[in-house]
Amino acid sequence: MADATRAHAPSYYAATTPDRALRPALAGQVRCDVAIVGGGFTGLNAAITLAEAGRSVVLIEQNRIGWGASGRNGGQLHSGQRRDQHHLERTCGIETARRLWDMAEEAKALLHERRIRHAIDCDWMPGLIHAAHKERFVAEEWDYAEHLCKVYGYDRVEPLERDALATAIGTPNYFGGSRDAGAGHLHPLKLAQGLADAAEAGGVVIHEGTAATAVTDRGGRVEIGTREGMIDAETVLLAGNGYLAGIDPDSEARVMPINNYILTTEPLSQEAADHLIPGREAVSDSRFVVYYWRLTPDRRLLFGGGETYRRGFPPDMGSFVRSHLRNVYPQLAEAPVSHVWGGTLGVTRSRMPCLRRTRPGVYVAAGFSGHGVAMAGFCGHVAARAMLGDAERFDVFAGLAPGRFPGGRTLRWPILVLAMSWFALRDRLG
Repeated sequence: MADATRAHAPSYYAATTPDRALRPALAGQVRCDVAIVGGGFTGLNAAITLAEAGRSVVLIEQNRIGWGASGRNGGQLHSGQRRDQHHLERTCGIETARRLWDMAEEAKALLHERRIRHAIDCDWMPGLIHAAHKERFVAEEWDYAEHLCKVYGYDRVEPLERDALATAIGTPNYFGGSRDAGAGHLHPLKLAQGLADAAEAGGVVIHEGTAATAVTDRGGRVEIGTREGMIDAETVLLAGNGYLAGIDPDSEARVMPINNYILTTEPLSQEAADHLIPGREAVSDSRFVVYYWRLTPDRRLLFGGGETYRRGFPPDMGSFVRSHLRNVYPQLAEAPVSHVWGGTLGVTRSRMPCLRRTRPGVYVAAGFSGHGVAMAGFCGHVAARAMLGDAERFDVFAGLAPGRFPGGRTLRWPILVLAMSWFALRDRLG
């Protein structure tokens, strides 16, 4: 049973988001058109889309709204899919690759449309820099920017030479990169809370502290069992991302939970902040296990780095993240830290989202592989549109549904650890 009083992770986001009263847990039996399991970007956006179409919606969240990856992530809004367009063109063909690019642009537009229409103050800041940690990656970075412009008409990415990059991000430890004016960063927990408010204003019923325990077919409808009660729905969306264990075995086999870690420093001086990132863009790098960072509105450095692949977090997350921070800003490796936290995200073998109809009336949208600020919400919207009869976008993703992780329940964890460890080693090699 979920602990209904469980607080958010001890993150910078939780500390800077106004506290909300706990929404009541589900009690007894309710009936609705659509039941949604998961109170993150995916479930909340699906709920808004369905409510706008006149559907009755009940959303349950086992902890608090935005408690999982949606409220703990790096807050970076990227362009495109998790895999780049070169890869998608090779594996899917140019037509599907173009459709996937167009949908990624729609995802950014949906986020901005909803935050503006619902007056969600989530500290939006445009600009995202991508930094090449190996010299041979620089030409690829610049070629990709040119490719996006020529083939997709996206002209918002500019190349950065090494000196310009060093000035833009306050470290000489990268070889070059690019700046995407169409991407940016925000406060994800404020966004999640704002979306929940918008959903409730549209008639969605939200229950926190309510964990789904079973999904059962009942005579053409679907029953969501919980320890607090039961939901009888025409259609169900499972939107738990890395928290699907025990709910849908097939999706669990395709979406693997991994853990990632973030810290924030105490506020830096104006001079120090201006030296680090004068343009206030977000930054991510070319490592397989990505480093990502940005300055918060109150001039803290928010830095994410390092992953673990077993359940539970390291006992000293601060030292764990500092070891990665030292590779970028050695002068900040011992800087006072105000917050440090971990979070669980869902990854897939292909690093593409897992959108599927697992059986009549049951939809899944999960597995955003660290690229969920825009895509998780958009995929919730796409799943909702499919329930309403407009399945074109959903079917594009469903046609690319990632395969199961090899090894079954017993061996998939050690196989994942070996694979990720190899890629992490490759990051460190020249």
